[in-house]
Amino acid sequence: MPEKPRVFAVGAHPDDVEFNMAGTLALLVQAGFEPHMMNVARSNLDSNELPEAEITRIRLREAQNAAQVIGAVHHPPLVDDLMIFYEDGLLRQMSAVIREIAPTIVLLPSLNDYMEDHTNTARVVVTACFSRAMRHYRSRPQREPTDQDVYLYHTQPHLNRDGMRLLVVPELYVNITRVIETKRQMLAQHESQRQWLDDTQGLDDYVESMAAASAEVARMSGQAGWEYAEGFRRHSHIGFAPHDHDPLSDVLAEFVTRQPPPHSV
Repeated sequence: MPEKPRVFAVGAHPDDVEFNMAGTLALLVQAGFEPHMMNVARSNLDSNELPEAEITRIRLREAQNAAQVIGAVHHPPLVDDLMIFYEDGLLRQMSAVIREIAPTIVLLPSLNDYMEDHTNTARVVVTACFSRAMRHYRSRPQREPTDQDVYLYHTQPHLNRDGMRLLVVPELYVNITRVIETKRQMLAQHESQRQWLDDTQGLDDYVESMAAASAEVARMSGQAGWEYAEGFRRHSHIGFAPHDHDPLSDVLAEFVTRQPPPHSV
């Protein structure tokens, strides 16, 4: 087992981690975790002006630069944009990544979001974590199974709404006010996306859009003095750990408040 506990933050595209979970990731680094970051897709479609090979190189460099802000290990992407499917090849590739990292905490996208790349990333990572200890399941490339407990935390969907425009209420709120400038710095590394996101998704200032979404989560928490927050919903522990533990809340106790799930009894 690794000397330091490891956290794996994974999104579909470069800047997904920075939008929705970078603040919590930065706090976990301060708490002694070894950080790992990954975007599953290469973002080869993120420009209508630049050649595909050039924008792919740019997006890789931006993702690496963002990881360097907090000293995270950056894991290279696996597939092209719009090619994140719940299929055998990608499942085996992601299994190799999970076995290599052997994380205790995984921060991953929401299972409900406006884009299939995001939701499929969540599904693929869930299964890769579930199969981490299965000796007869062969990753690609082949990696030895791991048997550590792993706890999965689904972040908020983009701008806190699901694909049907409904507000998503988190179970856990993490106060990231102390590290909001770190989060801004990480997201700002993705400079190529300023015009692209404005043209394709109406985000005229992507850094301020992130800050506004984080401020909305802080208001949803109901906590006085919180300016910015990130929200998470826990995946079931069944198949991932023997007990329904919550290490994120334990490690970041001074920054976390919990709300019961909306349908809990």
